[in-house]
Amino acid sequence: MFRQLKAAIVDLDGTMVDTLGDFEASLNRTLADLDLPPVTRSLVERTLGKGSEHLIRSVLAHQLVLPEVKGLANVCEARGADNLYEAAWLRYQHHYLAINGEFAAVYDGVTEALQQWRDAGVQLACLTNKPLSFAKPLLQAKGLDQFFSHVFGGDSFERKKPDPLPLLKTCEALGTRPAHTLMVGDSKNDAQAARSAGCPVVLVRYGYNHGEPVDVVDADGHVDALTHIQLAFASKA
Repeated sequence: MFRQLKAAIVDLDGTMVDTLGDFEASLNRTLADLDLPPVTRSLVERTLGKGSEHLIRSVLAHQLVLPEVKGLANVCEARGADNLYEAAWLRYQHHYLAINGEFAAVYDGVTEALQQWRDAGVQLACLTNKPLSFAKPLLQAKGLDQFFSHVFGGDSFERKKPDPLPLLKTCEALGTRPAHTLMVGDSKNDAQAARSAGCPVVLVRYGYNHGEPVDVVDADGHVDALTHIQLAFASKA
């Protein structure tokens, strides 16, 4: 099956780069600006994967109902998640761009796998739900931008993963059929999008997946490192 592939679409957060530290730092600086308590790392990990807008709204909703927040005198309708969202989004963008990649690290095996795939003639595109203005500088900072002919973010198309549209649009940009284009990700969002688009999909076990075990997600393979993907496909032959 691997020999039939013409291209691979690779997710970013939780698949190529461990960005949990970046998210935690940016969110906590944003929450401090809004006089709200810091978020826990476990909540960030469970909430990642559906785009920054969803992340911010979810975190605001969670923090505003904490007992220590509900008891404050300044908690009122004007301090609701919807009303705070615009200010939170602006502060979050500011903080994230300021630290983008500072608290993040490339997972073991990622650079080696991308090099192997490129040497094998596999076209590569990065597709993430992260805003494009965050994704491109991160790839550059980590030396991964060189491997990708296309990079698309959560704001590149009308809809985000798990909708299949971003994968179909990325296949169009690559000039490949979905059946010959592998999706590589870390969560059910990636798997659902791939299944709907008609792409084969492999998931890594070390990612986020909303805090749930990724092995229960329907996929063509589950691996411990990107360098294992050829082995996973060989086992399906």
